[in-house]
Amino acid sequence: MATTTPMTTFMTMSTDAQNDLALLGLMQLVSPALPIGAFAFSQGLESAFELGWVRDEESLTEWLSGVLEDGLTRCELPVIARLYRAFEHGDRTAVAEWDTWLAANRETAELAAEDSRLGASLKRLLGSLELLPEGELLPASAGYVTLFSYTAFTRSVSPRQALLGFGWAWLENQLAVACKALPLGHTSAQRIIERLRPALSCAVDEALALEDAALGPVLPGLALASALHETQYSRLFRS
Repeated sequence: MATTTPMTTFMTMSTDAQNDLALLGLMQLVSPALPIGAFAFSQGLESAFELGWVRDEESLTEWLSGVLEDGLTRCELPVIARLYRAFEHGDRTAVAEWDTWLAANRETAELAAEDSRLGASLKRLLGSLELLPEGELLPASAGYVTLFSYTAFTRSVSPRQALLGFGWAWLENQLAVACKALPLGHTSAQRIIERLRPALSCAVDEALALEDAALGPVLPGLALASALHETQYSRLFRS
């Protein structure tokens, strides 16, 4: 009896079916239910609450807008696009270089630990799902952004949709943190989403247009908040 591999089956599907599977794969990857522990990290936001920098819906919207514009747009999002191309070409040197670049741009111990721990968790999950590549395409200690990019690539998610999905997952996680640690209701969180959805789309456009020399986050406030979080007396989150 003839057998087919999953990739062969995917290639023989209709375009609509392939697009459906790619979308479902992206939804799985950005779901809060993905068992990698992203809920345990606030990326410095909890410290911003403690310091009084973020107090309510308005100040939270301003904080998230700044992190999106000066952080994700200049760091994670454009690098995801570059990693995706590297995976397409099987260029393990480029993959390693961008993974190292990301690690070098984590300005505090907590931010570095978050990326490495989430990366290790996602790698274990991919291994249990038999989705890891053979050989040495992935660095041994690849961070979360690198593993996210690889997963999006293997699921045939388009680069633009991968960037949107990463940004959406970040926004949802930040709002979940706020709902736990601030007097912020879920309706307020939805209002923030409505205000930031256009900004997220624009961020992806800008990230895809940036040259390599323009990359690099400009977030001194977030770095300071993250550093102060390391010695914060009472905290709910690991970063």
